[in-house]
Amino acid sequence: MIPYGKQDINQFDIDAVVEVLKSDFLTQGPKVAEFEDAVARAVDAQFAIAVNSATSALHIACLALGVKKGDLVWTSPITFVASANCALYCDAEIDFVDVEPTTGNLCAQAFKNKLEHAKLLGRLPKVVIPVHLAGHSCDMQRISELAKQYQVKIIEDASHAIGGHFQGNKIGSCHFSDITVFSFHPVKVITTAEGGMLTTQDSELAATLNLLRSHGITRELSQLTRPNEGDWYYEQHILGFNYRMSDLQAALGLSQIKRLESFVERRNQFAKYYEKVLKNLNIEFIKPLENCRSAYHLFIIRLPEDKDRKSIFNLMRQAGIGVHVHYFPVYLQPFYIKKGYFSGYCPGAENYYANCLTIPIFTQMKEKEQDFILKKLHDIIFDIN
Repeated sequence: MIPYGKQDINQFDIDAVVEVLKSDFLTQGPKVAEFEDAVARAVDAQFAIAVNSATSALHIACLALGVKKGDLVWTSPITFVASANCALYCDAEIDFVDVEPTTGNLCAQAFKNKLEHAKLLGRLPKVVIPVHLAGHSCDMQRISELAKQYQVKIIEDASHAIGGHFQGNKIGSCHFSDITVFSFHPVKVITTAEGGMLTTQDSELAATLNLLRSHGITRELSQLTRPNEGDWYYEQHILGFNYRMSDLQAALGLSQIKRLESFVERRNQFAKYYEKVLKNLNIEFIKPLENCRSAYHLFIIRLPEDKDRKSIFNLMRQAGIGVHVHYFPVYLQPFYIKKGYFSGYCPGAENYYANCLTIPIFTQMKEKEQDFILKKLHDIIFDIN
């Protein structure tokens, strides 16, 4: 089976993890701090805070921005459920901004329209979470301008997008946002096995995020109410969580991030070839904005409307090609249906979902595998009734 995504692990990665296994630190230690510094440098951020997953990162990002009971958070319906669930973890409410069917990304015009309506109702969101689907940046300039106008904070869900740029700004630099979140799950651009990262330019947010990821505890002498208690002493200042990354994970991430640029370049090469052939086959696909360099975590095509996706999906799988679908609209999940959401709530999202299909893209994919994928795709799409 050719998977839709796969980690790229080499001997240097293995050696880096083994070195930590032989060291004095297995849980959070010096490698975590080194990895944070490496990510901050890679994305032009002043601060980076490592955690055990992007889900944890989204949770504490909301908390750091003051999301609480009675508040409202907006996000895209075309995403993994964690982008929405993070608001509920804070006892806040979640709502969805429709997407552009051609990109699957949060639509800036829909955001504008929804903000105008929300202001009339006196129910503006505290935070919006645009999601960079497939590694393609949303129109962050326009989203940022609207958010500032209505005093809404921004968390970029860049789980797919490390190594990408928007208008020359690295995703993660927070040029258009308060906090950016990355995922290092194995199918992502780089991996720590499981893990996530938050970046920000705000020192106060960084300090709060550091507390939240580790039980709300600090040992910083300048922050202690009893600074003379002794070297063993620590204080809990807020209610935090055990969301820490281990040194084992960080060592893998440190080794992986050295190849970030080559990983993204390789993915872009595969994407260019896909685009060239698919255009000749008259098969549509989502693509980044002209002023965006995508990390190409995923490559998503749009099937012809008169073709049955389920049949195509099954036939591609039978041919040994691990196609997938990203994503079913979050608000149509049974959990959210119980909260009152319904079919037709975001027409653009449902239009996008109706014919999207993810085809494989990963750094170790071979050119002959890509040709095989394209041939099978063509044969199945145009032979199927």
